[in-house]
Amino acid sequence: MKSSRFALIIIVFVSLYSITIHAADAAEKVLTEGTQTHDHGTWQEKRFVATVDGSGVQRAEIVGGEYFYDPNYIIVKVNKPVELKVKKSGGYIPHDLVANSPEAGIDFKLDLKRDAQTITFTPTKTGKYPIYCDKGFLWLKSHREKGMEGVIEVVE
Repeated sequence: MKSSRFALIIIVFVSLYSITIHAADAAEKVLTEGTQTHDHGTWQEKRFVATVDGSGVQRAEIVGGEYFYDPNYIIVKVNKPVELKVKKSGGYIPHDLVANSPEAGIDFKLDLKRDAQTITFTPTKTGKYPIYCDKGFLWLKSHREKGMEGVIEVVE
């Protein structure tokens, strides 16, 4: 009897999660120029050039939410320190921000929270490096596959 209750709870949980995912996907389907197609809709590039303060630190703020980062394309200069302030826009679904490019000095993983958190690094190599959310649930598509990804472009 207990195992059937457990199975029912799991089925209800998975169903509710799936409904939440599909509702969020439907809410974000907006077709505009300069987009990439994902299975959930579209991805529009939102560029931001990091500003340099008086101390020489490049700064940018990123908000992550239901399968998006804003901005999702950040341009920084090589060999200058970068400070990203990141936070979650809301909602119940967990998200993170991952960069796995240690060869370029860009290597971090941070669970997003409603309060801003700081990531610091110094890019050492020019190029384009992916950032993404690696969260997912069981057999469902990962958040990256749903479009929660972006780029850090390092320039001279």
